[in-house]
Amino acid sequence: MPAVDVRAASVVDDGLRAELLACWVDVTNAGGAVGFVPPVSSDDVGPVLDRLLDGVTSGRDVLCVLTVDGATAGFAALVGSSSPLRRHWATVLRVQVHPSLQGHGLGRQLMAGVHRIAVEHGWEFLSLTARGGTGVDGFYRGLGYTEVGRIPGAVRVAAGDDRDEILLVHRLPGPGARGPVPALVDPGA
Repeated sequence: MPAVDVRAASVVDDGLRAELLACWVDVTNAGGAVGFVPPVSSDDVGPVLDRLLDGVTSGRDVLCVLTVDGATAGFAALVGSSSPLRRHWATVLRVQVHPSLQGHGLGRQLMAGVHRIAVEHGWEFLSLTARGGTGVDGFYRGLGYTEVGRIPGAVRVAAGDDRDEILLVHRLPGPGARGPVPALVDPGA
């Protein structure tokens, strides 16, 4: 049984950055919906990774690193709000597990770690978006997320192939919890 861990990383050295970059490129090129359309190279992903890491370095955001037997296997970011009215919310970005390790429940373990780390940082709600047409929104629903909206055609993956951006939210356990997020009500129903 491999040793699986999810930890908050506040310092990202060159070695970890290289592992995160390689993972992101590999996930994208395997068809993962993590901000790009394949094919991509390190030159494409590197600047976006560096912007994500700037938020971690500032202390506002948290990098959640998944390791399997001590080796980096995936990651996600928790992005805090700069608004004083939304400091109890964070956004989950770039959830990914290396393609060579997918299909073994590591995505669920990564998200359990993300939830634990979010609670430790005092966040009460998480939001995230999923690209329509991938089925990944079902994964998040299975983790307790509720769809609260869609932006039709927000993601253009190719000419003539626009996808909805699906907005999902999750209430975390803790002092502010008052039950699950209500489901989206269709006013036309």
